[in-house]
Amino acid sequence: KQQSTCLRYKHQLNIGNVNEKKKKLRVTRMSQTCVKSFAEVGQHIWERCDTAEALLRRGCPSDRLEDPRGSAVLLKNRKITFHPKEQRHRAHHRQVTQLQPQSVLLHLRPGEPQTFELKFKRVEDYPIDLYYLMDLSFSMEDDLPNVKKLGTDLMEEMRNITSDFRMGFGAFVDKTVMPYISTAEDLLHNPCKRAEPWPCAPPFTYHHVLSLTANGSLFTELVGGQRISGNLDSPEGGLDALMQATVCEIGWRNVTRLLVFSTDAGLHFAGDGKLGGIVLPNDGKCHLHDNVYSRGNSQDYPSVAHIAEKLREKNVQIIFAVTEDVTHLHVLPKCAVGTLSNNSHNILQIIVEAYNVSEPQTGSLLTIPQLMRLTVLLTPGVSFNVSITAPPCATSSHRPSRVIIKPQGYSEEVEVLLSPICGCSCQKDKVPHSPSCSHGNGTLECGACRCKEGRVGTFCECNQVESGEAVDSYLCHRDNASEQCSGHGQCVCGKCVCDKSSKKPNQAYYGQYCECSDFNCDQYQGLQCGGGGKCVCGVCECLPGFSGRACECPLSVESCLSHDGQVCAGRGVCHCGTCICQDPRYQGPTCDLCPSCPSCILCRAFSQSLNPKECETRCAHLNLTVVGQAALLALVPPSAGLHRCMELDTEGCRVHFLLRAGQKEECPSGPNVVLITAVASASVVVLGVAFLLLWKLLTSIHDRREFARFQRELEKRDNPIYRSAITTTVNPKYKEQ
Repeated sequence: KQQSTCLRYKHQLNIGNVNEKKKKLRVTRMSQTCVKSFAEVGQHIWERCDTAEALLRRGCPSDRLEDPRGSAVLLKNRKITFHPKEQRHRAHHRQVTQLQPQSVLLHLRPGEPQTFELKFKRVEDYPIDLYYLMDLSFSMEDDLPNVKKLGTDLMEEMRNITSDFRMGFGAFVDKTVMPYISTAEDLLHNPCKRAEPWPCAPPFTYHHVLSLTANGSLFTELVGGQRISGNLDSPEGGLDALMQATVCEIGWRNVTRLLVFSTDAGLHFAGDGKLGGIVLPNDGKCHLHDNVYSRGNSQDYPSVAHIAEKLREKNVQIIFAVTEDVTHLHVLPKCAVGTLSNNSHNILQIIVEAYNVSEPQTGSLLTIPQLMRLTVLLTPGVSFNVSITAPPCATSSHRPSRVIIKPQGYSEEVEVLLSPICGCSCQKDKVPHSPSCSHGNGTLECGACRCKEGRVGTFCECNQVESGEAVDSYLCHRDNASEQCSGHGQCVCGKCVCDKSSKKPNQAYYGQYCECSDFNCDQYQGLQCGGGGKCVCGVCECLPGFSGRACECPLSVESCLSHDGQVCAGRGVCHCGTCICQDPRYQGPTCDLCPSCPSCILCRAFSQSLNPKECETRCAHLNLTVVGQAALLALVPPSAGLHRCMELDTEGCRVHFLLRAGQKEECPSGPNVVLITAVASASVVVLGVAFLLLWKLLTSIHDRREFARFQRELEKRDNPIYRSAITTTVNPKYKEQ
């Protein structure tokens, strides 16, 4: 019994000339492989890969179908801890679990996603470390008193969340070189230029004040001794401080780590150090000496990406407490942003709310293999559906890859091992030097021959040296044609191996020189062979009842029968289902229309419409019987081929007549009085409305102009009620004197 392997993702045998370009195998997700080989000489190996239904039709036994599927195996799956506070004092329950599962092995078939559920639940009373990093530039002076009271208040508030809470404190201003601060000697000691109520502290880059501690009173004491400082520009050096607080040993434990960043200004980023002549990049290492950052004036600010990487590496979750005007400047992956009031009186509320909503919305990927595709969907609870899809196998390495998923700010992680499925189980049963491969010239592996060096062909039947390229080329040309195998195949061992499409198996070339195909025949009405035949080697073989190059001609005369049952009304012949009228006076699909018949009636009966010569030539075939009254026509019983007609003569009189012999031509009907009346009435109404609208428009324009002119005239006239402030009085005795 021949054995076979799954060739979807494994090597493809080179069945053509070794110098020809190899073709890569592309397989759909649901394709399967037949373990039993039924390939013939010259066929492609990938023809064994198809859907189960197609392989069964082609003769593959059902028990020989090879279809490896992926799977998900939970290696570590400890349940989430729901009551850690009660279990904390028990020795065997000291380990707290918030993430489930802890380790997963995924067997991945390329192109087929594997999904597993990841659950997260933050346990009650879980330890928390919180480090408060504050901007101590001069603009934060009114905020410092509220921060000094933060220690006791925050300790008391966090007791409602956890009994194991520690907090620390650090401060920052900016680099101590121009143009960030003034380097004048007096301003280096007191950048605020004041002595009351107290002088400002000298500027500094970052000062670590208090390591993480559970002593709230110590926090209040040390923070209470801090003084405000100052600098020149608005952006601060917060990223320098954030980097040092993250990477330095300031008391961080392997618990929930929170870092609160408080400021009312923007940040300096990587590259801004060039303004002060600092070009050395930030190395991301701890440089604290006596709790002060010592490389602030020699290393540039870190970049946002560098900070995000270190926060993820050290498992620190950041909470930005900033004023509303700079919230858009403080954005980092997995961060929370709270709006700080003008004097930071709401800082406690921001910290508590940010912690309560800090359930992870997406996981953080530390590593993921190249070309892997990962999708994370959030479901209520907090639960995630993690789906990973592997690319096609590009190498022979089957070692599992490793993906780490962890929520930001938490110490737990999920290890995902990825094991690609790049082969089938039948590979272990390969037969070296198999007689089925041309008397031992290859290894039979799952029904396919893997040839020795120097042998080619489906069954290794050709010697590459003996089978010269010139000989092969000559044997694969048809009638001295210029193209090998008609341009639709490859010449292998002097025989043409025709091209076939893996996506469209029905579209294939065949024949000794690949000259035949079953999909390049003539079409009719968009259908190959008109839908009435089968394409065989480029020629339509018509079904019974059809003829023509594209089987477009039906042999049936049913479509040519007139109302009286005659073929083309006896006046023509039926060809390809269409009447060809032999009498020029008749036309139509069945040669039963007589356009000249009404004119002939007027001509023969009343000598109208046509002149006598035309009437004699064109209307001699018409048998005419004249009756005395039109009412007699109504007495004629209806029958097949009898039409009642009416025609107007040249004097406007109506002529009623009966037309027999299958004619369908109706005399022109009289005018449609109702339609004409309706159209005329509608036209009058529309025109009337249009004239009214036009009149209204012109009237409005005229009135507006008159009113404007009236207002201008009023402005020019004197006010009739105006009285001058000067009064003239004449002495009546003046003239007498």
